[in-house]
Amino acid sequence: MKNASRFEKTAARCWNLLNEGKPFTPIFIAGTLILFYFNQMWDLKAAAHIGVAFLAVVPLLAIYYLFDFPLFLRNYLWVPVIAFVLIWPSVNLSLLLFAAGLYFFFTVFFWGTLYYHLRIGTSWLNFTRFWKLVLKNSDSTSGNAQEQLPKIFLVLSVWNLVYDKLESAAAVPIGEIGIFYVSLLLYAFILHRYLFDWKPAPYAEYTAGPHIPQKGVSDKVVVIVVDGMRKERFYEAKTPFLDKLKENGTEYLNMETVYPARTVVCFSSMFSGTYPYEHGIKSNMVWKTGIKVETIFDSLRKVGKKGRLLAVAHLVDSMGDDVDTFTAVMHNDKADPVIMAHARNIMKEKDPDLLVVQMIATDQTGHSRGVLYDEYISKIEEADKLIEEFVDYLEAEGKMENTTLIICADHGQADGIGGHGHLDEGERFVPFFMHGPSVEKGKKVQEKQSLVSLAPTLSYLLGAPYPGHSRGRVLAEAIKVKKEENSIEKTKDHRISAGL
Repeated sequence: MKNASRFEKTAARCWNLLNEGKPFTPIFIAGTLILFYFNQMWDLKAAAHIGVAFLAVVPLLAIYYLFDFPLFLRNYLWVPVIAFVLIWPSVNLSLLLFAAGLYFFFTVFFWGTLYYHLRIGTSWLNFTRFWKLVLKNSDSTSGNAQEQLPKIFLVLSVWNLVYDKLESAAAVPIGEIGIFYVSLLLYAFILHRYLFDWKPAPYAEYTAGPHIPQKGVSDKVVVIVVDGMRKERFYEAKTPFLDKLKENGTEYLNMETVYPARTVVCFSSMFSGTYPYEHGIKSNMVWKTGIKVETIFDSLRKVGKKGRLLAVAHLVDSMGDDVDTFTAVMHNDKADPVIMAHARNIMKEKDPDLLVVQMIATDQTGHSRGVLYDEYISKIEEADKLIEEFVDYLEAEGKMENTTLIICADHGQADGIGGHGHLDEGERFVPFFMHGPSVEKGKKVQEKQSLVSLAPTLSYLLGAPYPGHSRGRVLAEAIKVKKEENSIEKTKDHRISAGL
C-alpha cells in the first residue's frame, strides 16, 4: 500500500485552511476583493486604499474567528447584515453577487466536483447533488452556505465602504464603525453565553481507577474506527458480522463524542483520554503539530509494549511517529479494502499489542454524497464485510485467542455535506461496542459515556498506566473480572482498612 507522502501531508494541512470555516472566511474574502478590484490593483493609490480598508475589517474578522455560529445560531448572522444596510444603505450589490457566485463555484464545483473527482473518484456530475448539501450543511466549515454568506457579505460591505470613502477622499466613519463592532461583539457574546448550550460536559477529575491488573486483561486490543459512521444509519444497514459482535459483547448505547467533533480532535481525545483544552488539538487545522499530553501509545512504551495507529495523513499532526499513514488519494471504492490489507501487513510485520485502524470510506461518502442516501449505507455494509475478513485473518494467524475488539466511530455526521464538529443531529452519539473473551456478553449499557474513556480502558485492558492527563472513566462494566483478581483486590482493601 502507498503511504502518505510528505507532499500529501503538507497538502492536507493546506487544504484544511480552506476546509475549516475560521481560516476560510478571511482567505476567501481577501481573494474575492482582489479579484473584484483586479484592475485597480495596478494603481498604487487604489491598491494602498484597498490595503488600508483591509485594516478596518481586521476587528470584524477577529470577532468571527473567536465566535462560531454553528447550527441554529447561524440564523442570527443576518441581523448585523440588516443593521449595516440600514445604517449605510449604499451596498455594492455587484460585489456581493460576485462573492456569492465565487463562493458557490468554490464549494460546489471546485470542492464538490473537481476536488472529490481527483481525490476519491466521484462523478463529474457530483455538482448536481452537492449544491443541496452545501445549502443544508449546518456545521462551521467553509461548506456551510448559511453561515459563510452572511459573514462574507458583512465583511465585504464594511471593506468596500471604507475603500469607497478613501477613493472619494470623504471622511471614513471610524467612530460609527467602531460602535458597530462593539455592538456586534456584545451581540455574539450574549448569543453564545445564553444559547450555546449543547457542548458536552467534560469529566472534571483525572482517571483514578480501578487498579490496573499487572499483566493486563487482554494480550492484544484491536480498535477499528469507522470514521464518520452515523449511529442510526449503522442500525439501518445490513451488518451481520458487526451485529454478531455487539450482540455477543457489550454495547454502549449512549456513547458521546467530544466537542468539536473533528476527526483529529476526536482521535486526540480518544487516545489521550482528555479534551481539546488540555491536549491542544482544537480542529483539523493544527497550527502547532504534536499533542501536548501523553497518549496511550506513550503509556504502552512504559511497560515495554507497542501500539500502532493506521490512519490518514493529517493524524500525523497529532500523533506523530505512532501513525502509519495511508494515502487518501484513491478511489473511494478502493480505500477501505486497501486500508484493511495494510492492517494485515502491520499485524504480520510489527505485531503490535494495540492496533488502531481508521476506515475512511464511510466518512468520505458522507462528505461527498451525503449521509441520507443509499451510497452511505453501502459503505457501512462494505465495512462490515471487511472487518469480518480482517478478524478471520487474525483468527487464522492465532492472534485472537485473548484479543479484545473495539468497534466505534469517532463522530457521527450531520445532513448536508456530512459536516461534523458542532454536534448537530446525527453527530453526538456514536456506535461503540466491545467483544472478546474478557468482555461481558449480551450486555447493553444505557448510561451516557464519553469517547475520552477509550484511552483509560485500553490501559486497563493492556496493563499500562493511564495516560498522564486521562480524565475518562474505565469502561469496567464491559470487562469480566477474574475470581483471583477479585480476591487480590479484596485482600488489598482489607489490608488498607486494617492499617497494614
